[in-house]
Amino acid sequence: MRSFFINSLDWLVNVVVVLAGIGIVIGAFVVMSEPGGGLLPAIGLLLGGFIWLVLLTGFIYLQIGIHSNTRRTAEAVEALLAVQRHNPGGG
Repeated sequence: MRSFFINSLDWLVNVVVVLAGIGIVIGAFVVMSEPGGGLLPAIGLLLGGFIWLVLLTGFIYLQIGIHSNTRRTAEAVEALLAVQRHNPGGG
């Protein structure tokens, strides 16, 4: 059940990245077409938006990776303990 939620979060992050990227590009076009806007604010929105998007998704993927590595480490430690229980003399 836990893996379902982690996999769903991974899928949801992918969807949010695509939608946010589209939103940033559309927002830049809107800013460029506004009377007080122009090319420079649109470029600023593109740069700022994509930097924000990379940081946000990077931290989310980092957290998902930490969860995955912690789970794998716990499984490896449990396997080593199981081997030691079956062979207490070590050799």
